[in-house]
Amino acid sequence: MEAWERVKYIIENEGYNKNSFSNEIGLRNNATIGRLINEHRTPSGSTVDKIIARFPKYNRDWLITGKGDIYAPVSNVVSINTIPSNAEPMSPDHIIYVPLVNQYAYAGYMCGYADAEYIETLPRIPFIVDHEAHGNYMAFEVKGDSMDDGTTEALLEGDRLLCREIKSEFWVDCKLHIRKWDFLIVHKEGILVKRILEHDVQNHTIKIHSLNPFYEDRVISLKDVRQIFNVIEMSRPRRR
Repeated sequence: MEAWERVKYIIENEGYNKNSFSNEIGLRNNATIGRLINEHRTPSGSTVDKIIARFPKYNRDWLITGKGDIYAPVSNVVSINTIPSNAEPMSPDHIIYVPLVNQYAYAGYMCGYADAEYIETLPRIPFIVDHEAHGNYMAFEVKGDSMDDGTTEALLEGDRLLCREIKSEFWVDCKLHIRKWDFLIVHKEGILVKRILEHDVQNHTIKIHSLNPFYEDRVISLKDVRQIFNVIEMSRPRRR
């Protein structure tokens, strides 16, 4: 990804077009961003400064060089809102930025889940957690309606799930804690979000369950499973 593409990513990620983005960051000449993207130019230092000043959550080094995380360390982000607030600041230890696999990236993740360079190309999104995070965390966007039963426990298409990987030794030779969690399973046939009803350690199988009654329970072999994650948190876009 070149520098102009990283600028384009920020524009699209924040929901602007080229003209409105130019106005938002305070550029007098709206054509600057248009030429930068259309002609694949490298942004000037002044343009980078304006982008980071308005959107401090992005990592300046990433924007310029493409190296490092997309998002700046939380301690470097300064709010531009000067209105007094009674909200208490949250410890940076409780905000984590994790790679996001949206529903259109499922196929790519199936091929690249074990490739660190591929994981680095994924966008990162923040989640608030109530504890210090340890382990391998990923975010996945729900695809389909198999976990939508119309109740408050439903997981809807487009929901973003914060998931923590369970090391394979804890589900190959040990019994999963199936009562507490929903699970995201990277299976040879695709990425599945399910509940697990039974875990047969001896025969290396699990029985998976969808909340939507249209989908039947089925038994899958753990030999066909690449990864299993606990679903830790859920973020839901506003819908009308």
